[in-house]
Order: sequence, then structure tokens, then C-alpha cells
Amino acid sequence: MAGLLELLLLALGLSVDAMVAATTIGLCKVNLKWREGLRTAAYFGGFQALMPLVGYFLGSQFRDYVQPIDHWLIFALLFFIGGKMIWEALHQSEDNPLSDPCSHPRLLLLAIATSLDALAAGISLSLSQAPMLRSVLVIGVVTFLLSFAGAMWGKLLGRRFRSITSILGGTILILIGVKVIVEHLAQGV
Repeated sequence: MAGLLELLLLALGLSVDAMVAATTIGLCKVNLKWREGLRTAAYFGGFQALMPLVGYFLGSQFRDYVQPIDHWLIFALLFFIGGKMIWEALHQSEDNPLSDPCSHPRLLLLAIATSLDALAAGISLSLSQAPMLRSVLVIGVVTFLLSFAGAMWGKLLGRRFRSITSILGGTILILIGVKVIVEHLAQGV
């Protein structure tokens, strides 16, 4: 049973950034529908499951290429998306409404940005010969559930604090990117 507990803890750790990003989507889109919350969760859960699978099959060979730059890629994507959200919030008008945070391109970028660390986890799972199907399912389902809950929770918060939610959401995404950079630099990677 220790293997399943470790896997659940890994899934929780990997899903935190996705859950925060989903919460940010809910903050920015206070009229978020259940369908959009499910789509958001499907993107995040799907990519969190897909990336370890890719890492698992590519094994340690791929680590040498991705690990030196993964934190910079995450930071760049989150900074771009967060900065765009802040800019749109500050320049919003009747003629120029905020773009949809649940659009497929935005969800795709966020899902990739928040799941790059899962690629490295897949490499580790490969080296430890963990059961891949169970690992992928647990990581994907945990991320899906937490992302859906985060999106719905963000929607509730967004209704309450509607005037600043897009600026706050963009700032949160940028701070996630900064956190990733600081963690990697502190580890000397």
C-alpha cells in the first residue's frame, strides 16, 4: 500500500499548479459553466496524465534535454498568459471585452505549462519501474478532480471580488512561474 500512498502524494504535488491555474480561470470567468469547468479539468488532468507517460517512454534520454530548460519554458508560458490577462483587464472596455480564459488555445498553453514537471516525474517513474497505467490514471484523475474543484471555487471567489479578478488571476499565474524559477535555481538545476 505504500506504493499507492506515494503515488497519491506525487499526484497531489503535480496537480497543485494545475489546480491554482484552474482557480485562476474561475476567478476570471465568474459566469463559468459546469461544462467549461469540466473542459478545464479535462485539459489539466489529460496533460498531467500524458506528460508522465511521455517521460516514462522516453526515459532518462529525454531528461538531459528538458530538465535544463523546463523551468524557463514554464515561466515564459505563465508570464505570457498572466501578463496578457493583466493587460486585458487594464485595457478592458465595451468595445474590447476580456478574452475567454476557457478558450482552447489558452487552456492548451496553461495545461502544457503546468504539466512540464510531470514529464520529469514520468522519467522518475520509468527509472523506478513503477506501474505506468496505474500511475497515469491516478495522476490524471487527481488533477482532474482538483482542477474542477479549483475552477468552481475560483468562480465563487470571482463573483465576490469581480473588480480585481483578472488582475489577480494574471498575477497568480506569473507568481507560479516565478516560484518554478526560484525552486529550480535554488536546487542548482
